[in-house]
Amino acid sequence: MGWEPTDDRRDDGVALLPSDDTGFRIRFRVSQDEKASQNRMHFDLTSTSLEDQQQTVARSLALGARHIDIGQSPDEGHVVLADPEGNEFCIIEPENNFLAGCGRLGSITCDGTQEVGYFWSAALGWPLVWDQDEETAIRAPDGSGPLITWGGPPVAPKIGKNRLHLDIAPTDHGDQRAEVDRLVSLGATHIDIRQGTVDWVVMADPDGNEFCLLNPR
Repeated sequence: MGWEPTDDRRDDGVALLPSDDTGFRIRFRVSQDEKASQNRMHFDLTSTSLEDQQQTVARSLALGARHIDIGQSPDEGHVVLADPEGNEFCIIEPENNFLAGCGRLGSITCDGTQEVGYFWSAALGWPLVWDQDEETAIRAPDGSGPLITWGGPPVAPKIGKNRLHLDIAPTDHGDQRAEVDRLVSLGATHIDIRQGTVDWVVMADPDGNEFCLLNPR
């Protein structure tokens, strides 16, 4: 994606700092958990032309990605790949209007219900930019950065802990306890993933997907 890697301050992982208007970083942490099923969340990368799409696929393969089959039809314009640890991602065709105006990371694409799209819209304060046929999408209020989308039913059964999840923080360095209460009122639940004593709160959205509420201090 052309993002800058840096040491992650919270653990021994690595973080990628965006080189465009994406308003968040992507963190990679060491995990001993093996991948058990198709991820409920994956990245969709955009392309500006057919040549750019082909070059992005070739560059990804050279970096260790591989082609995979998740049931896509041969006439679909996007290319489905997996990174070196088997996490799915897609290189989207250039004429895709849904992601028009997005940067290289066009979408965080999720398997989820309409209810969970509504939850995250309220939780993040990001408006719905798509709500049709039980499919939803949200985007930052200023219209920048990638979309976060949910494909609606049928939603695949959840098997184990998700490999990819969201970390969020109280807005304007607010009170963590008050934010927990607000998220619970929207439909979140407390969960235990053997996190032990930590200064963040582990929760699940209405579809059971884990996320972390960080301590703003």
